[in-house]
Amino acid sequence: MGITELGIGAGSAAWRLPQTKTQRARAALVGFLESCGAFEWVALSYLGLSGFLIMLFWRNLPRAGRLISIHVGFIAAIIGLVAAARRAAFSAVADRSAGAKWVRALSAARNWYPQAVFLFCFEELGAIVHLVRSGWWDSWLLRFDHWIAGEHPAVLLARIARPWLTEIMQVGYLSYFFFLTILAFVLYTRGADDSSAKHSSPQFAFWAVMTSSMAAYSIGYVVSISFPVESPYYSLAALHLPALTGGPFTRLSDLIEHYGRVHGGAFPSEHVAGSFVALLGAWRYRRRLFWWFVPFFALMCFSTVYVRNHYIADVFGGLITGWAGFWLGHRLMRVRGAVPSEVKTSRGQFSGLVDAGGIQDSPARKGAR
Repeated sequence: MGITELGIGAGSAAWRLPQTKTQRARAALVGFLESCGAFEWVALSYLGLSGFLIMLFWRNLPRAGRLISIHVGFIAAIIGLVAAARRAAFSAVADRSAGAKWVRALSAARNWYPQAVFLFCFEELGAIVHLVRSGWWDSWLLRFDHWIAGEHPAVLLARIARPWLTEIMQVGYLSYFFFLTILAFVLYTRGADDSSAKHSSPQFAFWAVMTSSMAAYSIGYVVSISFPVESPYYSLAALHLPALTGGPFTRLSDLIEHYGRVHGGAFPSEHVAGSFVALLGAWRYRRRLFWWFVPFFALMCFSTVYVRNHYIADVFGGLITGWAGFWLGHRLMRVRGAVPSEVKTSRGQFSGLVDAGGIQDSPARKGAR
């Protein structure tokens, strides 16, 4: 007897696959919901909220139809990937010869696609930053920074700017792209430290960090849409501050900013929020990695102001947002089914069919051997 997406024994009436379109649609929906973990709960909630706002305030957007199509298409891609990975897992358990490499590839894609979600949501933010409120609210943050530093930090730091110092600052700024990637890769391949491995699933730490990151970004994006801020790079352009010059890292940063810069969404700093989640995750799950992260994180926080991409207030906002996302993400991870690798049927027969590397045995198969 084979394993179907609904259970064991396709020949039994109790386990027969649905025949009508309504039953198949319902089964597909139930299967997808059961395939989702805490990351999908947060990501699809944010994408659903932003999609609803886009359709509600579409008149405030240029080329709204194109943006809606891309947004809906991206959500459909997530649903398709999650559903395909689940179906492939069940097929592999039912038939060990059924394309093991393809199943492993789908499993890897299903585990690592959150990185694409982070990038998509950030780039989309530039298009929807004025979705609800028009104009920029930088004056509030300019006054706050002036109160903290006695003058605009960008003006103050321009006096001490040197090519060698700018190069160091750009290294710190670019380190943002590695915090989550390095931590996630270590957790994905090696798991948490023995002292931190308090959970039965080896994937718990990996998905806890991914979910917390998505929660932090989602909170930050909602704040950015509600409180549009464009950053000192734009708001202080009239001061004609001298350009920051440096070496290869400065040129690399300029290249990334040229093609990926988002006009708006400066408050809170998503650089700081995302990195702070990774820092907290390293402290909880990989303590040695935490000590490697600390100096780069401190440099990154300072560099965001130095390179004129953020206000001091943005850094504080990013720290608060990162902490809130980490707290919320780990609260959600306590809910049953939060780890998506714990694949289960609609009747709860199996769990843990897919691990970081591919397929695990189901309890039924272990018992059958």
